[in-house]
Amino acid sequence: MLALRGAGLARGLGAVAPAWLWRSHGRALALARAAGALGAGRWRAQTPREPRRRAFALSAAAVVSAAPRPLQPYLRLMRLDKPIGTWLLYLPCTWSIGLAAEPGCFPDWYMLCLFGTGAVLMRGAGCTINDMWDRDYDKKVTRTASRPIATGDISAFQSLVFLGGQLTLALGILLCLNYYSIALGAASLLLVTTYPLMKRITYWPQLALGLTFNWGALLGWSAVKGSCDPSVCLPLYFAGVMWTLIYDTIYAHQDKRDDALIGLKSTALLFREGTRQWLGGFSMAMLGALSLAGVSCAQTLPYYAALLAVAAHLAHQIRTLDIHSPADCWDKFSSNRTVGIILFLGIVFGNLWKEKKTDETKENDSRLQN
Repeated sequence: MLALRGAGLARGLGAVAPAWLWRSHGRALALARAAGALGAGRWRAQTPREPRRRAFALSAAAVVSAAPRPLQPYLRLMRLDKPIGTWLLYLPCTWSIGLAAEPGCFPDWYMLCLFGTGAVLMRGAGCTINDMWDRDYDKKVTRTASRPIATGDISAFQSLVFLGGQLTLALGILLCLNYYSIALGAASLLLVTTYPLMKRITYWPQLALGLTFNWGALLGWSAVKGSCDPSVCLPLYFAGVMWTLIYDTIYAHQDKRDDALIGLKSTALLFREGTRQWLGGFSMAMLGALSLAGVSCAQTLPYYAALLAVAAHLAHQIRTLDIHSPADCWDKFSSNRTVGIILFLGIVFGNLWKEKKTDETKENDSRLQN
């Protein structure tokens, strides 16, 4: 009897013990988990958050913003934060240098670099002159009210000294060229200093800008060849002027309301709703002149293929242009860099194609002689 009771007691203890141990283990495990979570929370709370790193963006505006603060107003005065103008000044130079290259050869890289540096300096000088003339007008136009001279970040005297420095450096570039080109380059200074005044006088200030901005179409050829060939340079220069009338009319539509209020003139105000028709006419004149320049240079298939691509790009610009949207006008204006690059590539590959045709002709001639 005692044995049976002892056995039952033993069984009861055996049954209770695992349950008690399980409950204890469960409580311990739960406490451990809670402590771990609390500890992790404390650890996370004590660990300082790393500051978010700025996304790396290599752009002209970022470079200007990263420059020393006293230097920034001068860089903005040169429009280094908006390099599209420098591109539009430089690209006609590249066309001329490319067309002047020997058949089968790449353009002169030294000249391309020299003219690129000159484009930065002369565009900066032109913008400085423009802002000096327009400092009172710029304050009244929303888009230009933040320019350095208009805001007082740079005084009139400081801008004049800065202009002198830019022109001195540009003169150093010009003196690297031949005498003909030095005289030709110096002749452009009259246009550079007077074109900002044209918006006060005529509804065609874009024409004055075109005559100024495309001087490199003459200068690039003479820098390589020693003088200008009218059969090539004049059609190329005319094409550049027509191109400027296209993109700068689009650009002028951004400011047409402010310009009308303060009495400034532009082709945007002159053409109004007929802008597309005028731009279409300028495009046809540009393409015709480029074709004539190509014939005079004995250009080849890649050049004319590039002209077709340029025509398609211009047609798309004009067809989709919203002259009442400043943002769209800026986008269309900026896209003209692509137009200029397409044409330059067509000139380069068209020139390389000439050598291929010359080699084939030489082989055929040698076979006929044998």
